[in-house]
Amino acid sequence: MLQKLRDKTSGWIVTVILGLLMIPFLFVIDNSYLGGVGAQNVAKVSAPPTWWRSAPGWWPMSLLWEHHEISANDFRTRFEQARMQARTQQGEDFDPRKFESTESKLEVLDQMIDEQVMRLSGEQAGLVISDAAVRETIASIPAFLNQEGKFDGTQYRATLAAGNPPRTPAQFEAQVRESLQTSIIPAALQGAGFVTAADADRLMKLLGETRDVELAALPELPADTAEVTDAQIKAWYDGHTKDFRQPETVSLEYVEINAATLPAATAADEATLRKRYDDEKARFGTQETRLASHILFAADASDAAAMKAAEQKATAIAAQAKAPGADFAALAKANSDDTGSKQGGGDLGWVERGVMVKPFEDALFAMKAGEISGPVKTEFGYHVLQLREIKPGQSRPFEEVRDQLAAEQLKADSEGKFSQLSGRLVDEVYKNPSSLTAAAETLKLPVQTVGPFTRETASGIAANPAVLRAAFSDVLTQDGTVSDPIEIAPNHSVMIRVTQHSPEQALPLDKARDRVIAAIRADRTRQASEKAADAVLAKLKAGQTLQAVAAEDKLQVSPLPGLPRTQPVPTPEINRAIFAAAQPAEGKPTYGKVEVQGRYLVFAVNKVTPANLDEVPADQKQQFKQQLEQLDGMSAAQEFVKTARKRFKVQTEESNL
Repeated sequence: MLQKLRDKTSGWIVTVILGLLMIPFLFVIDNSYLGGVGAQNVAKVSAPPTWWRSAPGWWPMSLLWEHHEISANDFRTRFEQARMQARTQQGEDFDPRKFESTESKLEVLDQMIDEQVMRLSGEQAGLVISDAAVRETIASIPAFLNQEGKFDGTQYRATLAAGNPPRTPAQFEAQVRESLQTSIIPAALQGAGFVTAADADRLMKLLGETRDVELAALPELPADTAEVTDAQIKAWYDGHTKDFRQPETVSLEYVEINAATLPAATAADEATLRKRYDDEKARFGTQETRLASHILFAADASDAAAMKAAEQKATAIAAQAKAPGADFAALAKANSDDTGSKQGGGDLGWVERGVMVKPFEDALFAMKAGEISGPVKTEFGYHVLQLREIKPGQSRPFEEVRDQLAAEQLKADSEGKFSQLSGRLVDEVYKNPSSLTAAAETLKLPVQTVGPFTRETASGIAANPAVLRAAFSDVLTQDGTVSDPIEIAPNHSVMIRVTQHSPEQALPLDKARDRVIAAIRADRTRQASEKAADAVLAKLKAGQTLQAVAAEDKLQVSPLPGLPRTQPVPTPEINRAIFAAAQPAEGKPTYGKVEVQGRYLVFAVNKVTPANLDEVPADQKQQFKQQLEQLDGMSAAQEFVKTARKRFKVQTEESNL
């Protein structure tokens, strides 16, 4: 039997069978192997190799292309950063549901794609970011500078370690290098913007232009009381259906828990306070700190030869540093590879536990004051350490902090009661998530109601932005379930349920009739006002002066001398209309009309005065020119990104967002 199988699976038969087996196997291979977006990624930017610009993009030729992918992990990190920024900017107006929209996600992804396009463009152009450029950039970041404005190596490492997520200097340097690679071309283009002095002067004259204007307000027309027929009402209603909508409304029931209204917690006894003190003793004192200096011999931990050479150098310098009369600071200035501390003689300042990498910290805290130790191996290379002084930690006695502990314990107990009650409410609601009544009765809490209300008419507890968003959310309006706890303020929350929901809908004509009639009459008044304005303009164009027409038609004329272009006065609409009008020719005013809130005004432009550049200080002219050049550079950078995206192949996988 086995022999027959061997005979039947040789030659062309086995080739066909294996070919058929390979077909389904191809469908489980990560798409990135076939030129698509990887299974765990959201986008891929690809470019043909520099040595074959016209290389086809189809598989398997696409394997020759250069690729950069954006992982789902990186996207989520950036999206969370964008969320935090939006929440900070919008405050209580921030709507997390709206922010979670596909449009928001694609906007963030588009920015990340542009960055990868720039990075790939830089790589294809042969741009290399030097170590010096990376160090210079890091040394200019404010978070790493001390009070004197100088780079502080200790602060640098501590800031990275305390970050979210924590990073090592090597990881951060790689991130800075990638950022520079991404931004170098746009930054160069932005810095290369160019505007001629003549163009800058011409625009400055235009922006600084003022106009002498007379504004004539027509007499207010009497209220329109003419009959409005049913046919007119129907025609207006049918032609303006978007103006007559019944807004979405909801009614709520809710249970509120507020720590301020709960019975006060009992003050803690002495034993509880002493236990809290013992558990948190470190909080009431200072840690031991050590004044340290070091000399670093940097080396890549993966390069055995480099590490060996660094160790030999460190051993030799350690011997010199331990010699009587040796100047450790001078040796650090002459030999250390740590640019942050080198100029300060290797000074690292006062160091406490948890700041330095473990091998460094273990060695430092095992030393005695005045001692020199080394070589000490870390991920950065080899160090020679000097411990100059020890400042022991100190603790405050229990009696000194008793009142503070009592206040904190009372607050914790009060918050505990609130949390316990909130937790019980949630547990009871989850037993029957479509009702609040049973849970409220079990906990002896009142069920309160509010509504119906719209987003604009909400009041009381419903006016809270978080409550308002939840009340009109699809989940609560469609399912009728109880919400999760919604925080109103610290230790103050509510759980709500939508008891009635009316979606936005067209307002029936019988209910909109009065509003339709008012709209028709307002439009009649507007048309009558425009007709009166046209009549005034006809007289002015016929040769009459504005003063003569004003006297004849009882117009109220207001002179506006030196009206500036760049300020929205008297209103933005009037200002735009005045500066859109042609300049007076041969001393004759230019006339025009403008509508403001359904009422027309007539204006006359009597004189145009361009900005006098002789009165503008030279430094302001130069600053204005530089601003224009920055705008020109930004425009060039944006255009470069657009052009590069057309040259490259961009693929996205929205399902992974």
